[in-house]
Amino acid sequence: MALELTITAKGQVTLKQAVLDHLGLRPGQKVGVVFLPDGRVELQPAAARPSIVRARGMLRRPGQRVISLQEMQEAVEAEAVRAVKG
Repeated sequence: MALELTITAKGQVTLKQAVLDHLGLRPGQKVGVVFLPDGRVELQPAAARPSIVRARGMLRRPGQRVISLQEMQEAVEAEAVRAVKG
């Protein structure tokens, strides 16, 4: 299916509903544009920005003890010292 879109005086293009449906996009969502070397562009749904909240519990293992931020910081610093000493 080929569509033609009209460029406005401001240089903008309105995507037709068929394009949005094909990309699975709804009003308010973002579209990523990839510039291809042959002068074409590719539209794709923009990647959602990951939230740190989604990472919660990612590294948790059954039976593993929960450690504090202070313990994490100490471990990182100890590893940095080991890396420098080589």
